[in-house]
Amino acid sequence: MKTTFIIDGQNVSDIPSFYSEINRVFMADEDWKLGPSLDALNDMFHGGVGAIKGDEPVTLIWKDMEKNRGDLGLEVTRKFYQEKLKHPGIYDVPGIKQSLIELENGTGPTYFDIVLQIIADHANIELLAR
Repeated sequence: MKTTFIIDGQNVSDIPSFYSEINRVFMADEDWKLGPSLDALNDMFHGGVGAIKGDEPVTLIWKDMEKNRGDLGLEVTRKFYQEKLKHPGIYDVPGIKQSLIELENGTGPTYFDIVLQIIADHANIELLAR
């Protein structure tokens, strides 16, 4: 039996609100919440943290997904990378600069694209756009 989770895209307008929605859906029964981290998101989808307990089959319905493609698109992704560049001691500056160049050239993924790839990397998760 698949467990179904529903992301309401109307609650998402940027990266912080995306994680608020992720926390509402997947971390409601936890006494802590995910921060805005792609690594943390990936870890959560692995299971054992939050509502996904392991590699059980999951259906993830994402309402208003196309709206969120824009909400987590070019401008938000550009800002995401620019913020990382302000912390050279923490992040791989050459790698981030390359990602920014690829984003600007239209060959690099947006934040939305990265989130979709993270979900796709988990074979137990079936993503349905609504």
